[in-house]
Amino acid sequence: MNIAEIARRAGVSSAAVSRYFNNGYISEEKREQIRRVVEETGYRPSLQAQTLRTRKTKLIGVILPKIDSAAAMGNIVAGILSVINDNGYQMLLADTQSDPQKELEYLRFFNEKQVDGVVLVATVFTPDHRKALKEMTVPVVIVGQQLSGYHCVYHDDYHAFYDITTLLLDKGRRRMGYVGVFHQDKAVGVERFRGYSDAVRAAGLEELTERHVTADFTMESGYEKAGELLERYPDTDSVICATDSIAIGVMQYLKEKKISIPCQVMVTGQGDSSLSKVVTPGLATIRYSYEESGRLAAAVLLELLEKKESAMKEIKLGYSIVERESAAD
Repeated sequence: MNIAEIARRAGVSSAAVSRYFNNGYISEEKREQIRRVVEETGYRPSLQAQTLRTRKTKLIGVILPKIDSAAAMGNIVAGILSVINDNGYQMLLADTQSDPQKELEYLRFFNEKQVDGVVLVATVFTPDHRKALKEMTVPVVIVGQQLSGYHCVYHDDYHAFYDITTLLLDKGRRRMGYVGVFHQDKAVGVERFRGYSDAVRAAGLEELTERHVTADFTMESGYEKAGELLERYPDTDSVICATDSIAIGVMQYLKEKKISIPCQVMVTGQGDSSLSKVVTPGLATIRYSYEESGRLAAAVLLELLEKKESAMKEIKLGYSIVERESAAD
């Protein structure tokens, strides 16, 4: 069974069959005729032959820090898949386990024409990362971070954390603390802390910028750092956390110490994860459109693959604050 035989059985030209398998334009009538024959025969075109002929692998490489680190990762992947599957592409997923060196290895591997393009769910941009990105010969779209000179889809981390901090200030909390992450991560580490810092400064509470600790992206680390924060600042009346995982760890610590949430200490997170909805009390948090960021990144990448060049796109997505019991009056 080959393309010529499929064409004969469907009553169309071989060119029409080729366009069918390569997502080219053919009439709906011919597409249906070919589809019926393909289903009846179980024919699948040779990927190797297609790659040799078109110089395309029909594969998209996706590099992410840790698939099980947050629901956000799964939502981004779902968004990417919803676009590439409809356009005849498949995904090659690379989980770096939050190791920046592995990110570099996968960028170089994918650059050896193993894929047609790359979606990088970025965390840090070291000099080596910038060098690797500059040397890429396949198109790259970055998700989650803004990097000038590259196509990227990211979120408004700064204003999200400015607003959620202001929300707690408006509720009368004047002795808050912040649990963030390492500042090598520009979006989660720098921009979210900057939003918090500017909000407390605007309220005339400059001293609150010193009330912060740095955690990992885990509940265990949130638990540990909550203890560190409250040991240093026992009068803390609210805790702004960079992620939901960290916030849930903070809540666990407060519960064990018999500190009432939200009466004594309010807690907020980021991500609107499934856990934020089921913990008690419910976690006040920030919702980002993670799946939409994946869809947009994939759409930009496919546009680059089809047109070979495109105007530089930096797409910043919005957010919404989800008020729940952990920050209720």
